[in-house]
Amino acid sequence: MEYASAGGARGHDDHVRHHHEIGPLDEPERASGGYKRYGVSHLVRLLRIRRLTDLGVALADVPSVESGDEKARQILRDLDAGLAADIERRQRMRRDPAAVMENRAALDMSADFGTLTDDLPEAQRSLLLAYSSILTPEAMAALREQLSEPRGDLDAEFAVLDEDAADEVRQRLAERMAPDVRRQQRDHLGLADLGSSLRRETVVAESVVVHALVEFHHCAHLDVLRRVYAILYEGETTESGSNYARE
Repeated sequence: MEYASAGGARGHDDHVRHHHEIGPLDEPERASGGYKRYGVSHLVRLLRIRRLTDLGVALADVPSVESGDEKARQILRDLDAGLAADIERRQRMRRDPAAVMENRAALDMSADFGTLTDDLPEAQRSLLLAYSSILTPEAMAALREQLSEPRGDLDAEFAVLDEDAADEVRQRLAERMAPDVRRQQRDHLGLADLGSSLRRETVVAESVVVHALVEFHHCAHLDVLRRVYAILYEGETTESGSNYARE
């Protein structure tokens, strides 16, 4: 049984011609009139090739995979690892829409944060989202652990601080916040030095942090943060506010 082709089915011929050019499929002899004579063996061969390419094997790698040697096994191991990573990525993608359906606040953060950001003020959620663009996954996991801890009155007091708060009010708040910030840095070492927790260039990351702080806090907030920093690092010269991942 033979199948003849002289280019009548353009798309099919182009596809088969590509198989000839790459190498997996031998080109048949031509009959009179220029027709190629395809037999059942060619059909079987084409189906075997399609089986491998459907699994994700590159057409050029088909002969190597069929050889069954160590190179073939390595190609299949790499393919399996790639598929596993793709499945994991797609599973994460599925978790996020489900989280958004259950909790609208999850529009900001990945499903890994669950409901941890639900009761955060809008400014803090915005800051957290901005930080996610510059921090490593490990640093974001540390932030997640930090958010899972019970929140004290200081967080709420800082959030509702009046923009016209008196100097003594700001100073008292800073003095009460400083020990809490020191404890957070001790308990979450990855957040004490953001320079080791960045996935972007330092200059870019510092720009994001500074602009985010200014964008989402008013002057009284920034003044309190400067005072906290002065209490913790008095005598050191650095960019104000660069170590405050939580605020």
